[in-house]
Amino acid sequence: MIIAIDGPAASGKSTVAREVARRLHFQYLDTGAMYRAVTWQALEDKVDVFDQSALQGLARRIPLRFEKSEGNDIDDKVLVGDHDVTALIRSPKISSMVSLVARVSGVRKVMVEKQRELAQGHDAVVEGRDIGTVVFPHADVKVFLTASTVERARRRSAEMESEGHCVDVHSLERELISRDTIDSQRRSGPLLRACDAHVVNTTDRTIEQVVAEIIKLCERS
Repeated sequence: MIIAIDGPAASGKSTVAREVARRLHFQYLDTGAMYRAVTWQALEDKVDVFDQSALQGLARRIPLRFEKSEGNDIDDKVLVGDHDVTALIRSPKISSMVSLVARVSGVRKVMVEKQRELAQGHDAVVEGRDIGTVVFPHADVKVFLTASTVERARRRSAEMESEGHCVDVHSLERELISRDTIDSQRRSGPLLRACDAHVVNTTDRTIEQVVAEIIKLCERS
């Protein structure tokens, strides 16, 4: 079974998808982390983020993999070669650049191939922005999470402050709006709700409520 969970940044995808995967004992795949890892490597290698050919080549050769962190039962650790980049790819700088890399069609083509390979033969919860429309259009369960921009900015601010970053919630709100525009208007794999996806607004709901709703959908499928 493939469970596709899509939605904009800070809508709750990662938190919800991880918990659904844990409870169902499914594989967990964070496709957004893959684009972040490519972005991180591009900045490390000083690759021009507007050089589409160079970015596609980088996406093909990057030694990206996932592992379980100590004491965890899902693949929540992101590695590039032997370098643990789990925390590094969540920095404000990567967050501000990732949409520019992710919109490159050549990068998306390579990443979609890798995502399908990683989930092949597994029961998996896959989260991202084009899972139900492009990566797994025939997923058994499709969910599209939404939340108000104000709430998403509040969540992202709290998350980043807990990681030691100093952020301005109003700047984050503007950044999220800009990112939504880029993600929704890109030609390849835009952020769209699949016509058969179940929409869940997480603004005023707890993680437990959202997870329970998704598990019920899985039980009915």
